[in-house]
Amino acid sequence: MLPDSSMDVGKALLCSLHSLKLSPANLALLHSQNQFFWRSQKKPISWSVMCGLMLFALGLISLFTGHVASDLDWYSHRLIMTRIFYSRLKGGRHAPIDIWKSRSSKFYYGCSNKGPHFTSAVRERSSNGYLLIATSGGLNQQRTGITDAVVVARILNATLVIPQLDHRSFWKDDSDFENIFDVDWFISSLAKDVTIVKRISDKVMRLMEKPPYTMRVPRKSTPEYYLDMVLPILKRRHAVQLTKFDYRLANNLDDELQKLRCRVNYHALRFTKPIQDLGQTLVMRMRNMTNRFIAVHLRFEPDMLAFSGCYYGGGDKERAELAKIRRQWPTLPPLSPEGERKRGKCPLTPHEVGLMLRALGFGNDTYIYVASGEIYGGEETLQPLRNLFPNFYTKELLANEELRPFNSFSSRLAALDYIVCDESDVFVTNNNGNMAKILAGRRRYMGHKRTIRPNAKKLSALFMARQKMDWETFARKVKLCQRGFMGEPEDMRSGRGEFHEFPSSCICQKLHRDDDIEDSNDTGQPMGQYTIGLTKITSENNRTIGEQKQKLQSFNKYRPSPSI
Repeated sequence: MLPDSSMDVGKALLCSLHSLKLSPANLALLHSQNQFFWRSQKKPISWSVMCGLMLFALGLISLFTGHVASDLDWYSHRLIMTRIFYSRLKGGRHAPIDIWKSRSSKFYYGCSNKGPHFTSAVRERSSNGYLLIATSGGLNQQRTGITDAVVVARILNATLVIPQLDHRSFWKDDSDFENIFDVDWFISSLAKDVTIVKRISDKVMRLMEKPPYTMRVPRKSTPEYYLDMVLPILKRRHAVQLTKFDYRLANNLDDELQKLRCRVNYHALRFTKPIQDLGQTLVMRMRNMTNRFIAVHLRFEPDMLAFSGCYYGGGDKERAELAKIRRQWPTLPPLSPEGERKRGKCPLTPHEVGLMLRALGFGNDTYIYVASGEIYGGEETLQPLRNLFPNFYTKELLANEELRPFNSFSSRLAALDYIVCDESDVFVTNNNGNMAKILAGRRRYMGHKRTIRPNAKKLSALFMARQKMDWETFARKVKLCQRGFMGEPEDMRSGRGEFHEFPSSCICQKLHRDDDIEDSNDTGQPMGQYTIGLTKITSENNRTIGEQKQKLQSFNKYRPSPSI
């Protein structure tokens, strides 16, 4: 016999079905099924079977009443389109990876145009005041500061003064903004988003009772922090300078502000003509030798190794040298080299980078461009990589004499490496630092060109056991370790990592129907191209469109202010 509770549930279902006034034929069908249900009493029915029958009955209810199914229409349409898209990948996650190019990259593109609710920039005389920015660090760290400075100026409805670059960092480069970036292009290309001036005019400076107020905001501050803590000072003093401005804006922002970040970083920040010309010359010389090449950002300079707290077997000499450099950052905590390596925080050696690339399938005839400054250990450290890849080039080998005007400026040299790495067919990062993140994000935005980041946590253990396995086993395990670290578009999820590395708000997905698939919309017309913004599928903060509009309105309510 069925339990009393089961009997009650069955009777309740029958009552609900009779209340729906179904047709006689359908009611008879359901009644016959119910009779069979009551007769199957020879052995107890499991809860899973009971749940299945209940769901089946509820499905019939929704079928005859029209409820639920209509709500699922939109979702099922999306699922069908997504299934069609992933079926093109032919093999899915476990299929062999093309080491030179992602097969699905053609389905993604950069999309950073502003939306209809993103208002135009306020004019200089109507803004809330002047925002001055002092950046920090090397070229790419400063690049993040410049990008975020534009967004902060937008949040505050302020006039942005061209940012000042850091002259006192470890790299000691006295280049100014106009020595590295095209200032006029920067100002004009962002004119509809933010008003930018080269300097505060003397006339305005004379009207100010006090000099610009200087302050430092906490790292990753939210827009609300700037509106609550910086804006009142800006409106009172008419000019505010923010110092050490690197990563001082929150990672997660409204989609429109994220798109502004992309317009700044990928369109407005253009190198000066001398840098751009020489960078393209280096690319052309690589292309003249080979159809495709790898660019490797080794990041094996002394400062990087010292900062990481890692150890590479150089004995007391290495420990003393790196400890001396490390003392330049007195706030750094003591680190365990063994612990950092197990956590995947140590850059791979040039030899390990070469072994990883060979294991992935790049032959010894592959041309590689090595982007780096002074390698710790010099030529002795680089030689194992040269042995694995004899077609080994650097900017010094490609353009020795032409580099003379740049040799005294580390940021301009870094800009040349940036250009070649960006133009390469495959970009390999060794340490997930500023240049690696900036370039990885840019390459995703510009067509998802292959970008490989070592899975250092898993690879470190593999390298330690290298002598205990043959090459085929080692290569197979390297390929397994690198799943998810090869720069596939599908690896990029909304809200993952730093926005500069994963600009999900600025990446759109396009799904094209196959010729042999008859897709149609509700009107029966062919769908053709179906475009989805990644953040429309999984928003970083699950905010609704209404909430986003409300957020933008809170930014725009501070306009205009009396001219100063």
